[in-house]
Amino acid sequence: MSVIQLQNIYKSYEATPVLKGIDLNVSAGQIVGYIGPNGAGKSTTIKILIGMLPDFSGEATVLGMNVKTQSLEIKRRVGYVPENAALYDTLTPLEYLQFIGQLYALDPLHIERKALELLRLFQLSDHANARMTTFSKGMRQKVLLISGLLHNPDVIFLDEPLSGLDANAVVLIKEIMRQLVNDGKTIFYSSHIMDVVEKISDRIVIINQGQIIADGTFAELQHQRPESLEQLFAQLTGSDGQSGIAEEFVHALKN
Repeated sequence: MSVIQLQNIYKSYEATPVLKGIDLNVSAGQIVGYIGPNGAGKSTTIKILIGMLPDFSGEATVLGMNVKTQSLEIKRRVGYVPENAALYDTLTPLEYLQFIGQLYALDPLHIERKALELLRLFQLSDHANARMTTFSKGMRQKVLLISGLLHNPDVIFLDEPLSGLDANAVVLIKEIMRQLVNDGKTIFYSSHIMDVVEKISDRIVIINQGQIIADGTFAELQHQRPESLEQLFAQLTGSDGQSGIAEEFVHALKN
C-alpha cells in the first residue's frame, strides 16, 4: 500500500525552479532516506507533503488524502520534525509539549503523563520544568522530536532529525526509528549523515537539482556503482572532487 505518492511535482520560488517533475511512491512500513546537496529540493518536497506549500503543480497524496484539499486531515495523521524550528523559549519542555498535545486534541492528563515519560527516556526529566532559553541545540532537538511524535502519527517526516545530537542520542534515535517502522509506521527523512542513511534506510532516494537521480536499496545502488553511499552520492551529484579541494584548502592555510 502506498502511503506517499508524488506525481509530476513542479515547484518554483518566484522564477527559480526547485522541483522539476518529481515522481515517487512510498509504501507503508518503510524508512526512506531522502538525500541530496543543499538546495536540491529535499525540504521543499517534505513541506509539500505536510501541506505547508500548497502552491505547486502535480499530484501529491499522503495516506490516500490529497495534499491540496485535505491538508488539515493529513496534518492530524502525520508527524513533522524540522531541522530548525522556533521553540517558545519562555516555555518549559512540559508546557511546550502540553501546548502541542492540545493542538492535536489530546486529553490534558494524557499529554502530561506521556510527555513526562518521553522526556525521561530522552534524559530530560531534570529539565522538564526549566525554561528552554538556555537549552543546547541537542536538548532542543530532543524536545522537537518528542513534539513531532507525541500524537503517535502514522507517517513521520524528519528533516535532519539528528542535528545537534550527541553519539548516544543518535544511536537511540536510530533504534526508535527502526522500532516505529516495526510498529507499522512509515518514516520519510532527510539527512546529511551518510552512514546513518546507509545503515537504517530500507530505501534511499537521491535528489539533485530538483530531480530524482537514484532510487533503491543501498545494495541495489551499490550494485550499480560499488562504492560507499558517500562516494556514490558525490559521484551522482557532481561533488566528487572534494579531496582535491580539501588538499588545496590545507595548502592555502600554510601560505
